[in-house]
Amino acid sequence: MAALGGKMAALGGRMVVPGVWLSTAPPVAAPRPWKLFGALCLLRLPRITQPLRKEEEEMAALMEQIELEKSHYSDHEIRKLEEEERLRRRKESLHDDDDDNERLGETVVMAQDLEEKWEQKLLQFSPASRVTDADKKNDRTSLNRRLDSNLMLLVKQKIGNQELWLLPQVEWQPGETLRSTAERAMATFLGDHIQAKILGNAPYGIYKYKFPRAIRTEDNVGAKVFFYKAFLQSSDLSQAELKKDYLWVTKDELGDYLKSEYLKKVNQFLLDL
Repeated sequence: MAALGGKMAALGGRMVVPGVWLSTAPPVAAPRPWKLFGALCLLRLPRITQPLRKEEEEMAALMEQIELEKSHYSDHEIRKLEEEERLRRRKESLHDDDDDNERLGETVVMAQDLEEKWEQKLLQFSPASRVTDADKKNDRTSLNRRLDSNLMLLVKQKIGNQELWLLPQVEWQPGETLRSTAERAMATFLGDHIQAKILGNAPYGIYKYKFPRAIRTEDNVGAKVFFYKAFLQSSDLSQAELKKDYLWVTKDELGDYLKSEYLKKVNQFLLDL
């Protein structure tokens, strides 16, 4: 028994009751058969509204007509009506307006003059085109395209022996939360100068896959990717430190780059209204 006690003590144990030993050695981390990754779905939100469909245009015209019929006159319209009535009376010589006599030496701007001035300004106004130069060139590395849609960042990453287009992702490190892993993914691919608002502390989706049989082991089965969403708040990416091939694509363009199973998981949490 003494020899056994000496052996247990040497292994880092201590006796709690006679004959019962409790190990005080640091616990050995259990092997993790699945590698964990944090990925970030970084969205540039639309900058302009989408064009109205035919039904929406008809409804907008109907609502505008109803509002016009039920609305009261504005101050400008009341002023214009009063001026028209004053001019009518003056032409008919039925009314001598004392206010007109007092204003003989003044320069009076009529409501009709204001409307003509506003119409001239409107004719000079030219709205910016909804189609940008990046749209014409189909430059998918530019943020200045598809202004009426969400754009998502894709980066090319090496997975095994393949180079794949994916949402920015990095492997989880002990001591990190999954959200901080996703934040590190953004910093890894865009640098520290980009501002984005990450939505929530829980992931929006998960993608799980197994490694090829040639490299799969009992302690290295596959990977689980946890997706987070974020809204891009920086409008200028000139200082971004993009270290990989990258693209900004719409939801309907994702199929050109992502594998089908991966795309299916992304589409489950991605809305593009």
